[in-house]
This record gives sequence, C-alpha cells and structure tokens, in this order.
Amino acid sequence: MDEIVWPFRATEAVDAGEVTHRQLRRFYIAMYPGVWIPRGVEPTAVDRARGAWLWSRRRGVLTGLSASAMHGGKYIEPHTIPELVLDNRRPPQLLTVHSDTLLPGETGLRAGMPVTTPARTAFDLGRRLPTIEGVQRIDALMNATGVTVADVEVVALQHPGARGLRQLRSTLDLVDGGAESPYESLTRLLLVRAGFPRPQTQIRVFDHSGRLVARIDMGWPEYCVGVDFEGGHHWTDPKQRTADAERYWLLPRLGWNDLRLTSGMLHNNPQTFLRRVGEALIARGCPKTW
Repeated sequence: MDEIVWPFRATEAVDAGEVTHRQLRRFYIAMYPGVWIPRGVEPTAVDRARGAWLWSRRRGVLTGLSASAMHGGKYIEPHTIPELVLDNRRPPQLLTVHSDTLLPGETGLRAGMPVTTPARTAFDLGRRLPTIEGVQRIDALMNATGVTVADVEVVALQHPGARGLRQLRSTLDLVDGGAESPYESLTRLLLVRAGFPRPQTQIRVFDHSGRLVARIDMGWPEYCVGVDFEGGHHWTDPKQRTADAERYWLLPRLGWNDLRLTSGMLHNNPQTFLRRVGEALIARGCPKTW
C-alpha cells in the first residue's frame, strides 16, 4: 500500500482507490470527522490546520494561530486547536470556528489553502488573546513575515465595530518583531511594565575594525547596556557555549554591560533582575524614570 499524503478526507481516498475501508480502519485514525491521519503520528500545528480546512470541505479560511503557523510563525505548539472562519456554528470538538467578516485583501493562499493575511492575522490575535500571549504571538508573526503595527492598524480602521479593539490597541503598543522567542517577548514586556525606557531589540555590536561580533537580544545602545535571554541551547550546544565564552569576554572590552537572564530568574526572581538592570542603567548615566 502506497503512503497517502495526509491528512486526507476518507471518502475521497476510498473513492479514488487509494485506500480500502479495511486499510482505513487498520492503519489510520480519525483526526476530525471525515478527516484521517496515519496511526501513531504526531500532527504539527500546520497538519492540524490542513485537517481543519479539509473538514470544512475546503470552504473555511484559516485564521488566528492556524494562519500564523501557515505564515511561518514559530513556537506554535502541535496541540494548538485550529481556527477557521466559516459559516458553521456547530464545529466538532478541538476546532474553533469564527463567523468573522473578511474584507477583500484580507485573505491569501498558503500551501493551496486560504488564510488570513499577516496583518489580518495579527489583528485577530491581538483582539482575542490576553496581553502577554498576544504580544508573544504577534512578535513571532512579525518576526516571520515583516508585518508592521501600521499594517495592523489599517485593518483595525476597516473594522470599527469589531470586538476587542481596546485589547488590540494595548497589545500593539507593546509588540516588537525583533523578539526571536516567547521568552524574549516576556523579558521585554517585564522591562517596559517596570517603567524602564523601551529597549531596542537585536542590537548589532561591532569591534573597532567594524567586524560584527555580537547581536544582543535587547538593550539601550546609548548607554551600552544589554540584556540577553539564555535558552537551553546556550547550555547544551558546545559550539554555542564556545561562542558565548568569546562573546562575554569581548563585550565588556567594547564598553558593554550585557546582563544575562535565564527562565529560572525570570519566573522566580524577576525583582533581582530588574534591580540589576536599573543599577546598570544608572551607572551609565540613564535618568531614573522607573
């Protein structure tokens, strides 16, 4: 039996002779009503998005995190519930259906499926998600697509009566496409909410010969104070550890005070981190406003 591209609509596969009813029951399992996948596989967020679209009989438009996944947005968990715009108020469990109005220019095709554009996707994420998650999700989408706050604001102007516009505006005020992970977004949000000047993201540092020697996650170039979030790869990847050792030897010699942050400190001791940032900024002449 040749492997079928999955997910697939069972009736279509059987009618096309790609699989028999017996093979279907033996080797595959229902993902959504009428949509099947091989037994034992772990669908990605993109797989689930395609499955949801097939369930809609190819009538739905992928939106929300499903659209973000199709646009290349990172850190979308495999178990994320797919979202569709569809005129159907009774979707099966593990599917979310919205009855939104989509205007011309707010949809496009990705991998042959209709999806909301990056700007419309960010508009929907920002008005539906709580602030922290909304910032993290839109940061990731902006990083993947280059969509801007101005692009999203244009969409908002075209939907003056939409729900969640106040939430959207508060979220857009905090987003930054320079974040390369949810933890970087969370770190920046912590700093801004604590009252520090808004940090610049992805700061490039050059040595005296003009050679690029480092890229700092976020910080204040005018004071040469930076913040780097260290994920697990900084500890498990030997090449990364070697690069880090060189980097943290060199940055002080170029005038930078680069503060390193881990998830443990971010979750368990954020006040110590904020105090250290404040002390570093004051030592470099930053007026205290926090």
